Amino acid sequence: MKYYAIVSLNMRNDSWVSDYLPNVTALVEQHGGRYLARTGNFERVEGDSANPDLQVVIEWPSKEAALAFYHDPAYQPYLQSRLAGSSSDFFLVAGEDIAVTN
Repeated sequence: MKYYAIVSLNMRNDSWVSDYLPNVTALVEQHGGRYLARTGNFERVEGDSANPDLQVVIEWPSKEAALAFYHDPAYQPYLQSRLAGSSSDFFLVAGEDIAVTN
């Protein structure tokens, strides 16, 4: 089953971004992931929490692939730099529809 990483980022500083983007993009691809969106261009339709600076959506072939990327030792220094330079919410969302019908 496909999984999706949904990440909302608020930047503290952007000094980490220039190193992060090319290296992490390659790691995402090595683990079978594909960026669907990396943007600050979004519109709130509902809700009242604070807007993040960036929204990121990554499609993964499976939960295992997503977690293998996240825990990959090669990713850890980039993860630490992202965590130091931003605050974020990172969710893994199952690509399923559990709508209940009666």
